[in-house]
Formats: sequence, structure tokens, C-alpha cells
Amino acid sequence: MAVHIKDQKDQACLIVHGPDQPGIVSAVAALVTRNQGNIVSLDQYSSDPTGGDFFQRVVFNRPDLALALPEIEADLGKTLTRLGLTWTITDRSVPKRMAILVSTSDHCLLELLWRHRRGELQVTIPMVISNHTNTAEDVRSFGVPFFHVPSPPGPDKSHSEEQILKLLAGNVDFVVLARYMQILSPDFLDTVEVPLINIHHSFLPAFIGAAPYRKAKQRGVKLIGATSHYVTKELDEGPIIEQDVARVTHVHTATDLQARGAYVERAVLSRAVEWHAEDRVVRHGNQTIVF
Repeated sequence: MAVHIKDQKDQACLIVHGPDQPGIVSAVAALVTRNQGNIVSLDQYSSDPTGGDFFQRVVFNRPDLALALPEIEADLGKTLTRLGLTWTITDRSVPKRMAILVSTSDHCLLELLWRHRRGELQVTIPMVISNHTNTAEDVRSFGVPFFHVPSPPGPDKSHSEEQILKLLAGNVDFVVLARYMQILSPDFLDTVEVPLINIHHSFLPAFIGAAPYRKAKQRGVKLIGATSHYVTKELDEGPIIEQDVARVTHVHTATDLQARGAYVERAVLSRAVEWHAEDRVVRHGNQTIVF
């Protein structure tokens, strides 16, 4: 099925990060200009103008960008390295490749597939991997390959993780855990070599474990929510990308809470994926700067 990716031909996205100091903005602007580029948008943030960290996202247009990129990258290396800055530059006409891991809950998965089909996510989806088969027919109806990798009971998931890593290797730029209800091992995270984005209900750590919405109802919560974050070896402690909440009252049942929670989860995860795909998220320690 055709995917309508926004026309971003000849547009580059430059991310700059490093110690704040006078002259960074002018140096970046001059670099773009001498490489025949025209700045389309520019966002920046400094944690402290005196001794703080500087972050910048620049989108610029440059005719025949693909041919010019090696020369631009060489200029960036000379100019920004001298200022002690790190940088990445991407061709915005090349969508990132996103794999999705899912278990039995399909609301986040279907939201991503639907938005992708509508051209709202600037990604391609080379595969969906699940430890169950209940979503296979829906996934394939979107023209996306589905792979079933069972996760056996017990603590040793090494064989399943090895199969997943083989599917991912060289084929994806990032992975989304769309309610994938398996804890990935440190060895998996060391090997995968691409960012992973997760979604969970915001009751953590207050309502850890099974049936969080039932526990929330018993506690009489007034807000429910969701958090999307990057995956690290510390469970559910990675840098937060996006969060949102919905107000509830005493009249809502546990089923009502779950339905509202699913709606928030879909929206939060979709925004996090969109921002990551558009290079709007800069990781800084265990925090993120989202432009």
C-alpha cells in the first residue's frame, strides 16, 4: 500500500549540541550559507548561557542535497569540532525505518499503522514482530510484514531475543514497543544498536504489576495518563519523550479507565514516534530536549 511521505526533497536537519559559548548561532548560519543552503527553521535551547549546554535544531534547504552532503559534513567536522560541539545531519527525504514489537494489545499498534498509512508519520515500517499471532491479519492488511517470534515461559528469553535481533539487524533505524509485554535483557539492548521507544501507563511506580487500572480505581485516582520514553537497562527509567493525562471521576469503572488510558497511550506514543522520526528529540543524560 502506498505511503504518502511529505515532500522534503533537498532538506537537511542538523542537530548541534555542546558547551554554550558566544558565536555558535552565527557559525552555524555562516556554514549553511557558504554551502548554498537556506535556513527553513531554527530552534535552540541553552541550559545556562554561562557554562551551560547548548542545543540547536536547524532545518535548511540545499539544492542537490544528496550530492552536497559529503562536502557539508566535512565542513561541519572542521567548523563545529573546533568549537567542541557534536552534531548529526540527516537527509529529510529519507524516512527512518521503524520496526514495531507488540504482544496482544493492539490499540497502539493500529494507531501507528493507521497514521503511517495516512502519511502522518515520516517512516517506513519494514516489519511488525509479535510474541502472539492475534494481530497478524490486521498488520498484513496494512501491507506490512508480520513475524511471529514466540516468547517461552520462564526467565530465559535468549532464543527469542536472538531471533528478533536477526530480523532487525541492518533493517531498521529505531524500534517501537507498542505494548510489547516482555522485558528485554541488557544483552539485547547492548546488541540492537538502535533506539527503542516504549509506552506505559503513568501509574508507575504507584501501580506496578498486573491490572493497574483496577488498582487505580480502588485508589480513587482523578487523573490517568501515559508516558513514552526511550528504553534503557533500568526498567521504565529511560529519558521521557512525551506524557499526557486525562481526568476521571468516581463514576468511571476500571473498564472506563482502561479505555481512556488506551486513548491517551495511543496519542502519546504517536507523538513520541513522530518527534523522533523528525529528529526533534535530543537525548541529554536521562532527559530529553524536544524541539
